[in-house]
Amino acid sequence: MPSAAQTLARRHAVTGPENPEPTGLSGPPTTVGDMTNRSPRRLSTAQARRIALAAQGFAKARPESVTTRHLTATAARLQVVQIDSVNVLTRSHYLPFFSRLGPYAHRDLDALRDRAPRRLVEYWAHEASLVTPQVWPLLRHRMARAHEDAWGGMRRVAAEHPDLVERVHAHVTTHPPATAREIEVALEHDEQLNNDHWGWNWSLVKAALEHLFWAGRITSAGRTPQFERRYASLERVLPNQIADAALAEEFFSPTSLIDAPAGSDVAYFDDVVELVRRSAMAHGVGTELCLRDYFRLKGAQVRPAIEHLVSAGELEPVDVECFDKPAWRHVDAKNPRRIETAALLSPFDSLIWQRERTEALWNFRYRLEIYTPAAKRQYGYYVLPFLFGERLVARVDLKADRAAGVLRAHAIHWEPGAPAAHPGAADALSDELTTMATWLGLEGWRAA
Repeated sequence: MPSAAQTLARRHAVTGPENPEPTGLSGPPTTVGDMTNRSPRRLSTAQARRIALAAQGFAKARPESVTTRHLTATAARLQVVQIDSVNVLTRSHYLPFFSRLGPYAHRDLDALRDRAPRRLVEYWAHEASLVTPQVWPLLRHRMARAHEDAWGGMRRVAAEHPDLVERVHAHVTTHPPATAREIEVALEHDEQLNNDHWGWNWSLVKAALEHLFWAGRITSAGRTPQFERRYASLERVLPNQIADAALAEEFFSPTSLIDAPAGSDVAYFDDVVELVRRSAMAHGVGTELCLRDYFRLKGAQVRPAIEHLVSAGELEPVDVECFDKPAWRHVDAKNPRRIETAALLSPFDSLIWQRERTEALWNFRYRLEIYTPAAKRQYGYYVLPFLFGERLVARVDLKADRAAGVLRAHAIHWEPGAPAAHPGAADALSDELTTMATWLGLEGWRAA
């Protein structure tokens, strides 16, 4: 009988994107046995784009009214949504849901994270991220290396102040969820903050909390309106089965259910296989770098996992016209005949995380310029790519001017040939900006 931790390592059922259209791939169907005995199927750049967009949820029309069910399904499709503290427009994790579904109530998404039964929990997945609860235990390889891989302040507090770490852990696990400030007060710990490093001037208590969070010993019950984590015990947040498994002795020394390739030193191979499986489903088609980057895995982890999934018939090697490296398509990935959508994408949207992939599929070189000095920025501070149909056709530098009650488009940069090459794109962008302004509680949008 497998333990709870082992059970969690089994393949989790994930519903892939729904689309009635045929795949449009050339050649006859490929059986598992002949995948390694024939040349990879050829995919055009246009086919690969459509597969990628369908996998990310852009093949379906937006619903007339967004419900919690739509938000939950989108979260399950994406698997991971990046968090960022920048609030010049809105918090970044709200935007991927707007891009795919249209206007919805922010509080409804907050409830998936903040209220039981939770459909989203926070952890270091891509970067700071919201993941489905089923993904959380699959990241225990990262939790297990908290003492080696966490940032310096977290490592130092664990090494130099272990008694404090345990005191903080005991408090979190015996009290309701609370912020770092509240816990500091409760512990009567008045450590002087170090102002030498802007943005990282944590107290020892804050460092201890972050170490415990990274190590998977505590979690977050959500965020305050000021975007502060509310630290909580695993039992208060995670589903019972997952929390029980995480607290079991064998959680960090599991018995593998999948045999790693001979000679492999990949730890937690079952988990890595599942993460690569989920990454492949979220990509539709991608290279090793794509599949690795989604959950920030290492090549030594991903390569044997890809081999396993190919052997199992879940990944198919493909030759993608615009990729200069080997690629794989998830066998359930859909390739619709066309994509009809208009969406502004967060700079942190999972569709465009991997910049090499974005450039190859869309001939769209995208870089975040938040940390670039203003005089050296090419496109602006907070630039959202505009997806129209199957193409990325523009870049829009946006700011929610809450004092004036308007959405400001500081600059709109069209790609070469656009919008003339894409009839209707300019009107669609204007409509999308109007919709976004209303969603953000603003009166409309204004060009700079």
